[in-house]
Amino acid sequence: MSKEGPIGVFDSGLGGLTVVKALIRHLPSEDVVYFGDTARVPYGTKSPESIIRFSKENAQVLLKHRVKMIVVACNSSSSYALPLLKKSFDLPILGVIAPGVRKAVATTKNKVVGIIATPATINSRSYHQEIAQQDSSIRIISQACPLFVPLVEEGWFHKPVTLSVAEEYLRVIQKSKADTLILGCTHYPLLKATLQKVMGQGVELIDSAREVALEVKKVLEEYGLARGGSHRAKYKFLISDEPAHFQRLAKRFLGYDIKDVKKVLVK
Repeated sequence: MSKEGPIGVFDSGLGGLTVVKALIRHLPSEDVVYFGDTARVPYGTKSPESIIRFSKENAQVLLKHRVKMIVVACNSSSSYALPLLKKSFDLPILGVIAPGVRKAVATTKNKVVGIIATPATINSRSYHQEIAQQDSSIRIISQACPLFVPLVEEGWFHKPVTLSVAEEYLRVIQKSKADTLILGCTHYPLLKATLQKVMGQGVELIDSAREVALEVKKVLEEYGLARGGSHRAKYKFLISDEPAHFQRLAKRFLGYDIKDVKKVLVK
């Protein structure tokens, strides 16, 4: 590993771009290689065995680009594959669950925290376990939201159907009086306006992207891998399918157009 190497980030599709945006903001001198496994999205409805296999293959894609660290920007992958990835590859690997939980635990005032995520992430109980480790007095209400990822991938951020789906999914969390809601999937921040409308302004929505970026900075410094200086960072975007669709929606995640997206074969 070298200081000059890029940070690798992978996700099942577009959602991990929220993490990339935070990395660009907080680590402006670091190169980033992003891989979105758009051919197999969503992961949240897949079996744990498939998620683990996909995650290992995604890491191998990034390693071909000599990354110095890998950020697992997919909550489903973070839930099931993170321990195996850390054992399998000799470089720092960070998931998205622990940083988001730390922020939620620090934010909640009434000790009632809601979690929305894909079915796979909810079934893994990774968020429950992480919250219990940090503060066992917190009451947790979780809800799987399998329709959110395809709605985001379709670009239906503000459609009436999206609001109706959100109202249905969030009803149980509203009744719990949770004052903090963890967005347990990197796609969900694009639905933030709709989710906030349903939950009300008094509920804090936790998007872990910023917390992940700050944790990456800390890890790079601990390993002596932080680049620093005035290097003009470069960003590379790789996907496994539909580059035109990815480019069209990526601007909504990053705030600017991506000129070059490369399709790669996953093995």
